[in-house]
Amino acid sequence: MSIKADFTQGFVRNHWYAAAWASEVQERPFARTILGDKIVLFRQPDGTIGALEDRCPHRLAPLSMGECADGGLRCGYHGMVFNAAGDCIGIPGQDIIPPTARTRAFSATERYGLIWVWTGDVEPDPDSLPILKGYGEDGWALMDGGYQHHAGNYRIEIENLMDPAHTTFLHKETIGNRAAKDVPVEVSSYDRGLKAFRWIENVPPSPLDQKSFDFGAGRVDRQIAFHFELPATSFVDIAVIPAGMERSEGNLMRGGIRAFSYKFLTPETERSTHFFWLHLRNYRLNDQEFEATLRANLEKTFAEDQVMVTAIQGEQEATGLRQRTAIAIDRAPIMALRLIDRMIASEKESGETGTECEPVPA
Repeated sequence: MSIKADFTQGFVRNHWYAAAWASEVQERPFARTILGDKIVLFRQPDGTIGALEDRCPHRLAPLSMGECADGGLRCGYHGMVFNAAGDCIGIPGQDIIPPTARTRAFSATERYGLIWVWTGDVEPDPDSLPILKGYGEDGWALMDGGYQHHAGNYRIEIENLMDPAHTTFLHKETIGNRAAKDVPVEVSSYDRGLKAFRWIENVPPSPLDQKSFDFGAGRVDRQIAFHFELPATSFVDIAVIPAGMERSEGNLMRGGIRAFSYKFLTPETERSTHFFWLHLRNYRLNDQEFEATLRANLEKTFAEDQVMVTAIQGEQEATGLRQRTAIAIDRAPIMALRLIDRMIASEKESGETGTECEPVPA
């Protein structure tokens, strides 16, 4: 049952996408391509974020080559200044500003240390921003600032992140556990998306678990639950407790290891993805040496994903196929992609996309 590869389905436009870490956008403008749109981020005089199409309407010079000055973003070619609404507010040497002297503006906001950009043409919905469990709460250590550029379509990323089974084989030295290879994956849905999960019972701790918590010579029960929230947020809920311990929420929180690993997938183009990540944990909260080790392990894990995603992208382009057969672990990824297709189709039908989208395959 061969399935054709198609990188032209388009994107969900009416949503917030992570565009940059707030620390990346300070005194200088910052360029990033998001959903195929070239966008420049900059700080307004009051410190809030502006987001504009990265083209001056005069000669199309990239505004990201300019500077934050004169109350807005000043083009580095002829000095035209634009505010966060995309309006030109000043032109050197002339008082009259043509009505065409404006560029497209995007709504932008800051939350969780990230800058988010709304890419659609309807009123931004603040309630559709991700909700990060544990963020800003007592008893949790935050590790953020994670970013990788992945040379693959965001759908391949989603398939990877909704697939707990691959961790056994791709991530042997970090989060993988050979004891998990024959444990089936369960799938459930909820109001914001999907969950693919399994408990692996009475097994040795994974390499990373052994570095994270003192389980002695004992065995553990390990939950790994991959959540996907439409259209572009993934988080993995990991709980590791001594084998046989009751799985109450209190024991999951205090009996061993609990971590929430968040990933924000922002399509750059049809063939590349911005991969932002942050991690919350309830153990070894003030251990900076351990945190450095953990960060290195997570970066290694995500880099392994990046290598595989890039390889798959290349083979799909070479063959024109997404896959030639299907197996049981495909259920959650297929469900996630179908939900995205429905969102894209709904936007197309309503005409509220912010851009033209390709038809969704039947």
